[in-house]
Amino acid sequence: MRALQLFGDRDLRLVDVDAPPAPGPGEVQVRIRAVGLNHIDVWGFRGMAFAKRKLPLTVGAEASGEIVAVGEGVSRVAAGDRVALYGAKTCGECRACREGHDNLCENVAGIMGFHVDGFTCELVNMPERLLVKVPDGVSFEEAACAPIAFGTVQHMLFDNAKLEAGETVLVHAGGSGIGTAAVLMAKAIGCTVITTVGDDEKGAKVKALGADHVINYRTDRFEGVVRKLTGRKGVDVVFEHVGADTWNGSLLSLKRGGRLVTCGSTSGVSTTMNLMQLFQQQYRIFGSFGCTIRNIGEALDKMAAGIRPVIDTVYSLDHFQDGLDRLESRKVFGKLIVTV
Repeated sequence: MRALQLFGDRDLRLVDVDAPPAPGPGEVQVRIRAVGLNHIDVWGFRGMAFAKRKLPLTVGAEASGEIVAVGEGVSRVAAGDRVALYGAKTCGECRACREGHDNLCENVAGIMGFHVDGFTCELVNMPERLLVKVPDGVSFEEAACAPIAFGTVQHMLFDNAKLEAGETVLVHAGGSGIGTAAVLMAKAIGCTVITTVGDDEKGAKVKALGADHVINYRTDRFEGVVRKLTGRKGVDVVFEHVGADTWNGSLLSLKRGGRLVTCGSTSGVSTTMNLMQLFQQQYRIFGSFGCTIRNIGEALDKMAAGIRPVIDTVYSLDHFQDGLDRLESRKVFGKLIVTV
């Protein structure tokens, strides 16, 4: 079968590899149909894996596909089912896994496509427990946005930040894959959404998605605009994934007792902060990584109900590199998808 593999830093090759064997007990064989591109793909492409990995490595951390065969003991899914695939090789046995906190697995073997072989190939064998059925009416391309993009936002906003109807939320990088998802999910429950973007073209597009206020962070200090928009009170929640460049401005944008949830640091991993401000204002800060299998199901249900992911471009497998280059340049609105 064909697989897209990383042989070294910035060295991707489309190669022929052995197809997987028939699925074993508890396993399912999936024909991959679509792969979502994410910044973790860019980090892996640059050689920024934070643990040892064996090269060549099949890339791709977020995918959907169709079941072609099932192993002994599989009962929840069947051949022909469309599924989204969980992107981490969790143990399924530790306390965190047993309690449904998959992204806190104590014995995780790695992230697919980053530490261990991923999904940018024609066939893959997976444990049944790591698959979520795709509802009718949701395409493979849309479903490929669920395991990381939509699932991450679901976990950030509702498991961690506990966003509620009527609250005000600041969404950074509203034109990104997770930014667009956050705008859509927050508006769907009746929140006031303020978002930041890097140019006016993205601003117009995110405004069309439903954002109430759009701030071009290249021309305005977003924290000052947020304080003005909220009558100097600040927002209830900040959806943060930019990192060092926006961190302290994000804290200044919070109301007293506000919540900041973060899942990324694309502008830098280190910053300084005012600890007195932190405790005097009683901020609550949540680190959020990935999502649970339950979150993927919740994300797919939201898609089926009409909250569709924003897909910028769909590439063929031969043009995966073009998608990575665009993602790295940030010249994207929404998600980039690769069909296999």
